[in-house]
Amino acid sequence: MNPDGQPPVARFEGATRFLAAFWPAPVRVDAHERWRSVAGAGLGILFTALVSRWWAGANAMGPWLVAPLGASAVLVFALPASPMAQPWSVVGGNTLSALVGAACAMLVPDPAWAAALAVAAAIALMFALRCLHPPGGATALLTSLGAVGFHFAAFPMFVNSLLLVVAGVVYNSLSGRRYPHAQVRAPHEPTAAPARFSAVDLDAALAHYNQVLDVSRDDLEELLHHAESAAYQRNFGSLRCGDIMTPEPIAVSFGTPLREAWGLMRQHRIKALPVVDRARRIVGIVTVSDFMRHAELDRHEGIGDRFRALMRRSGAVHSDKPEVVGQLMTREVRVASINRHVSELVPLFSEGGHHHIPIIDTERRLAGIITESDLVRALHRVARPAD
Repeated sequence: MNPDGQPPVARFEGATRFLAAFWPAPVRVDAHERWRSVAGAGLGILFTALVSRWWAGANAMGPWLVAPLGASAVLVFALPASPMAQPWSVVGGNTLSALVGAACAMLVPDPAWAAALAVAAAIALMFALRCLHPPGGATALLTSLGAVGFHFAAFPMFVNSLLLVVAGVVYNSLSGRRYPHAQVRAPHEPTAAPARFSAVDLDAALAHYNQVLDVSRDDLEELLHHAESAAYQRNFGSLRCGDIMTPEPIAVSFGTPLREAWGLMRQHRIKALPVVDRARRIVGIVTVSDFMRHAELDRHEGIGDRFRALMRRSGAVHSDKPEVVGQLMTREVRVASINRHVSELVPLFSEGGHHHIPIIDTERRLAGIITESDLVRALHRVARPAD
């Protein structure tokens, strides 16, 4: 045991975790995307350099291409979806930072203080004007140390940045990347249906995190929904109806008396009975709601008498009152095959208003039934397996 009370193993593990934080994570893009970024940055800088040199003229004494543009090219071509790589961030961040650096060089005699103030003020201004761009810090530092004057912000800084953005728009569009990449989804654009979290939940999480992310809020939301969908398919994608259904459910025929059907539902505490023919093929379904509808549940007075009258056989040859299940049942029945994936039934229960779905075999005979309780129980078992 060490003097600090920690065993050697714990200290070693803590040191390992600390050192591991310095090791970079792998870049999860394929070779095609890497070469796309490499070629784009090269072509973008070449285009900017050639046009800027022509603009400056053959006898130009000052710089016509600035170093911070190399960092801007990394963002524009390798991270075109980043909020810090968008056109306003590139042009506004670089140009405004150049103005701030020039001002600090004029107002602060000490280069060290001028450099520090320029970088800090540039970041504050980029935050305020929504054009945060990391190369802008380099631009502010360069102009504050070089004391190049305000004209430097116009040329080469503004012209270089604008040309690089033009190259980025053309190249990224031709190579299959959206640029500019919208940072806020248009109001009419359909959003992904929320699953386990909503847009409000995401905003609350971002507010709690309280750090600048190099990804737009809407892209982050889309990524999270894709990840959740992948996890959902991985967990439930292989589960089929035959795995969770109640096999050999109680069923009735077209001619089963209402009293008998109601008695079965009460005895077994179920709310629906499939109605089948002699070959066990589905012809309808009778539910508690069907009984309540014919007993005129909306009329509260005398509901008990009306329900007993519904159950009582009239004995007449012709009667307007239902006597058997076939006269009461719902004929349009949603069914599912025994091999169908359970994940496909979730919208039927959650959005379609279904509470019971009969399951049929390959010969379309009744094989089982799935209720909301069956579905919830199965999904809970898969999502939280027993130890």
